[in-house]
Amino acid sequence: MPTIPPPPPTEQRKRCAWANGDALYEQYHDEEWGVPYLDDHKLFELLRLEVAQAGLSWMSILRKRENHHRNIVRLISDATIVRH
Repeated sequence: MPTIPPPPPTEQRKRCAWANGDALYEQYHDEEWGVPYLDDHKLFELLRLEVAQAGLSWMSILRKRENHHRNIVRLISDATIVRH
C-alpha cells in the first residue's frame, strides 16, 4: 500500500480564510481538510458525512459528527434491519 508523507507541522501551515473564527472549523482545517486518507473506514466516514451534508453547511455536519457516528453504529448493530 502506498504511503503518504505527513503534512508539515501546524505552525508551518497557512490557514484558509474560511476556517478562521470558529475553533471547530480551525481544528478541522488544521488536522483533516486536504489530508489524503488511505484507510477505508476513514474514507467511508467522510463519504457518509458528505452525503449527510447535502444542502446543509459543513459546520452543521461537523457539530453533529459524533451523533451521526453513534447513529450509524446503532444502525449497523440493529439485527432487526434486513441486510443482503
